[in-house]
Amino acid sequence: MSDKSNANQKKPYSQYQGSAGGWGALASTAKHLLRSDNVAKNIKNLLKTNQTHGFDCPGCAWGEKDEPGRFRFCENGAKAVNWEATGRRVGEQFFAQHTVSWLAKQSDFFLEDQGRLAQPLSYDSALDKYQAISWDQAFSLVAEHLTQLESPNQAEFYTSGRTSNEAAFLYQLFVRAYGTNNFPDCSNMCHEASGVALKQAIGVGKGTVTLTDFEHADAIFIFGQNPGTNHPRMLDTLSQASRRGATIVSFNPLKERGLERFTNPQSTTEMLTGGATQISSHYFQPNLGGDMAAVRGIVKVLAERHQQALAKGASVFDLDFIAAHTEGMADYLAAVDATDWQHIEQQSGLSQWQLAQAATLYQNSDRVIFTWAMGITQHKHSVATIQEMTNLQLLFGQIGKRGAGLCPVRGHSNVQGDRTMGINEKPDPAFLKKLAVVFDFEPPRAHGHNTVQAIESMLSGRSRVFVGLGGNFVAATPDTELSKQAMANCQLTVHIATKLNRTHITPGKQSLILPCLGRTDIDQQASGPQQVTVEDSFSMVHASAGVVASEVGEMRSEPAIVAGIAEATLGNSPVDWQELITDYRSIRELISQVVPGFHNMNQRLTAPGGFYLGNSAAERLWQTSQQKAQFLSHSLPEAIVPASVRALSSDRVFTLQTLRSHDQYNTTVYGFEDRYRGISGERKVLLINPDDIKALGMCAEQLVDIESLWPDEITRKVTGFRLIPYDMPAGNTATYFPEANALVPLASVGQQSFTPTSKSIAIVITPHQPNLEETRIL
Repeated sequence: MSDKSNANQKKPYSQYQGSAGGWGALASTAKHLLRSDNVAKNIKNLLKTNQTHGFDCPGCAWGEKDEPGRFRFCENGAKAVNWEATGRRVGEQFFAQHTVSWLAKQSDFFLEDQGRLAQPLSYDSALDKYQAISWDQAFSLVAEHLTQLESPNQAEFYTSGRTSNEAAFLYQLFVRAYGTNNFPDCSNMCHEASGVALKQAIGVGKGTVTLTDFEHADAIFIFGQNPGTNHPRMLDTLSQASRRGATIVSFNPLKERGLERFTNPQSTTEMLTGGATQISSHYFQPNLGGDMAAVRGIVKVLAERHQQALAKGASVFDLDFIAAHTEGMADYLAAVDATDWQHIEQQSGLSQWQLAQAATLYQNSDRVIFTWAMGITQHKHSVATIQEMTNLQLLFGQIGKRGAGLCPVRGHSNVQGDRTMGINEKPDPAFLKKLAVVFDFEPPRAHGHNTVQAIESMLSGRSRVFVGLGGNFVAATPDTELSKQAMANCQLTVHIATKLNRTHITPGKQSLILPCLGRTDIDQQASGPQQVTVEDSFSMVHASAGVVASEVGEMRSEPAIVAGIAEATLGNSPVDWQELITDYRSIRELISQVVPGFHNMNQRLTAPGGFYLGNSAAERLWQTSQQKAQFLSHSLPEAIVPASVRALSSDRVFTLQTLRSHDQYNTTVYGFEDRYRGISGERKVLLINPDDIKALGMCAEQLVDIESLWPDEITRKVTGFRLIPYDMPAGNTATYFPEANALVPLASVGQQSFTPTSKSIAIVITPHQPNLEETRIL
């Protein structure tokens, strides 16, 4: 289907009046389902999504309660299942008709819409086309390149968060046996800051709550996330909390409908009456990057109240918890006291009165959950922001009790599990020690490359081989033109994938596409159909197995592909790779021996809903060097966009964030509707405060060009974006990725996390100047 047939010809923007969910969600689900060529099979797939004896949704990592008789998929999960389970196939015949150069000019939607990759393919640079290759030839080619490198550290091994625990464990075992810790992965681009911040503060880099905690929370504070689009199943949890009287407080620069009200498609009453549940009782709109200042203001209010209480022989803070479980409070409160209100108000964009109101809501709640997503993690000061939130929770003893805690909401369905399995460029020494004992080899100890470092290494020519286990590296990474050049510099690029995407048409000097099974496919190995496992945002591990037989052609499972590459490169060392993939239970036996919390993994998976890994901080066991939770003090940034960057242009400088549309999951674009934001038929849009449009002397829906500012010699610019007036603070703007990733400087990364700062990009906006081709068309 062409892009033009999907592009809606009506006005691109009209304000959406309805609630999230409801009949709109059902209509959208039906539209995408009926558009499929496998309608009957996909209905069966949906009924098995997130169910016991079914498969885990390939979308987000939100958890599921074991509630029989309920559908366990959301609108966007249905899109993901439908998108993967298509009957269309892409193989040698498709590439015989299209050069890679021609494909590079097509949209991301067009590329993935062609269907599932059906056979191994090798790029012929002379023909500019992919051609069929056998699996044995492909594995031999990868092994030849890897073994000829001067050092294993000249290879990069990327991982997507959709990869199963079994595939991730084999992958890291192979790569470390090969000799490197170069594991750039999707965590580096999303929640790396959460892991770094929490590990330092409470000793574990994961959230401390379970799904059940949401049933007991008195208040839920939501920062920098849009569950209506990015993890819609969370809305069911939030609506239940709201209906029982929990206070939900949202901090988000944009007004997002999913944080305002929700009509649950599984509620007969709400659907028939047109009713909806109010989600947020209070909605604050801070500036982009202003969340740390907002929390600092809340703490400043509460610290003043605490001092007043002490004078009366009482207290506001949980002094018993603080004394027994923490260190560093005095230094932190001194930093809070030294922060003036003018700085807090200017940076947060919120008034002292608003922050006092939020402080009262917090203080009046006995059990509080803080939850956040990438609106928090993709700034330079993200680690400090998360530790600021953690500090507030520690002041009130809100970690380690029912209905309270910290909850980073992960993106892809197994991004947390991949890290647990050892996909980490900075591995835990205890994990490496266990690998050495179980497999009788000495794994490398030196830290490897994260995503940004991998791009830099490929750009310089130091790294010469790239292997991608899933994902869409070029579209997902910052500084798109530099990422493309990095890929093109490689001697060999290898892509293990279900569908054609932007990365595949940015080949190295040699390139392979290796087609793999998806979550919906039955994975048939020598011992029979296989299960894989995933870990959700709440540290629950459960099994997933495809349920519908489909034409898989020459596709192989991810574990089988990893095993094939490993055997060709290392032989039967340190394991018999082919023997392991005959029955994935044998892989899980090895996981049980190496990874903490996975003992008796095969047996524990038989329980409905899987098993809980546990969380040391939730048990108030602090795995920090001091054996106590740490108050960690940071100064607020002087400015979100530094003065030195603003000085690069005499035009007005705005702050830009990239985000998803509603018809999108990560880099996968399902269609051209962003229903809740009222945008239809276009993706090249720039959301902006209406007063800012007037101040620029422009008008709504005018076409503009956007250029980002960074102190180097590179011009980063995207053109022909349509101005869309939106409810957001002045000076802040937003647009979709991957279209705007070209604006994110590779060197602009979070302190300690190396996460690209995709939520705080300095930009200038100018009227669109048509290029020569556009002028010719006009």
